[in-house]
Amino acid sequence: MKGNVTVAGLDVAEHPIYELARHVGLVFQNPENQLFALSVEKDVAFGLENLGVAREEMRKKVDWALDLTGIYDLRDRPPHELSGGQQQRVAIASVLAMQPEVIVLDEPTSFLDPLTAKKIFEVIYDLNRRLGITVVLVEHRLDLTAKYTDHIIIMDNGKIVQDGEPHEILRSEETRLIGVGIPKATRLYQILKAHGVDLGDKIPLSSDEMARLLEKELGNQ
Repeated sequence: MKGNVTVAGLDVAEHPIYELARHVGLVFQNPENQLFALSVEKDVAFGLENLGVAREEMRKKVDWALDLTGIYDLRDRPPHELSGGQQQRVAIASVLAMQPEVIVLDEPTSFLDPLTAKKIFEVIYDLNRRLGITVVLVEHRLDLTAKYTDHIIIMDNGKIVQDGEPHEILRSEETRLIGVGIPKATRLYQILKAHGVDLGDKIPLSSDEMARLLEKELGNQ
């Protein structure tokens, strides 16, 4: 191995994990890998306890994270009794409670239905905008996530093959040929444009954006 990795101004080779954990939070794809306490509340509080957060402040942050992820009423339940989707929300809440500078999420909605996944993405998006938290999201469900992103990196066989602004990356033929699941709205736009339907130059990343373009086109006819 060679080179340097710097996170939040810290060289990861020179700083221990407990120090990096103050700046970066990780949500695993399988929530069972990071849940172990006897209650949801204790799992969400665990990271804050290790950081030495004062009890009153800890309580406020735990309540905030539980409420934000919609699991406040589950606070006294044992995590192992919850459904996969509920466990995933607990895992996300445990990281959100620490309010790190960077959150890395590995397919955080893989156990969730589309409606619940949409809610989680909106929560994460709001944190990014309101608190300035950097979000690194590893995700295949681009239909749900593309509209929330401001930067996309596509990897193929361990190498970065695309890196840039979402609209440009997802309109690329190379992206589709790699096998990336292009959002359905984006693909529909490309098909309509190939058949002579002019919907403008801005490619939609979501069904809402596509609907607005179609309404505008129909209104011009």
